[in-house]
Amino acid sequence: MYELKTKETDASVIEFIESVDHPKKREDAFRLLDIFTEVTGYDAKMWGPSIIGFGHYHYKYQTGHEGDAPLVGYSPRKAKISLYFAPGDFEREQLLQQFGKHTTGKACVYINKLADVDEAILKALIQQSIAFFRKTYPEA
Repeated sequence: MYELKTKETDASVIEFIESVDHPKKREDAFRLLDIFTEVTGYDAKMWGPSIIGFGHYHYKYQTGHEGDAPLVGYSPRKAKISLYFAPGDFEREQLLQQFGKHTTGKACVYINKLADVDEAILKALIQQSIAFFRKTYPEA
């Protein structure tokens, strides 16, 4: 049976952020911690070794695959900061057009530094993602 690699852990979020090598990326990671905590109302939790997640939801696909994941989160990775939001929908795409300098993956949005993006739009993306997951997975 498939075992999820990214699970909520008891590791310290603060210790993880303090271990980020690059000083500016570490500073951005602490600012993101404040923003995500303020907007979500959830305490930050480590998911796997490097994702800082907020809240959680349980998903189950038609294939039978199921698991738990954070509603939103981020990771201050070496190359870029990864922001984890709900997969693209029209509202997300509209917000991303106003977000600032970024690239996207299926569910991730990548930024070089927080100064490259609009914090108000970041907050709206967090709210949009939580609303999407709560609608899609009502027990979230």
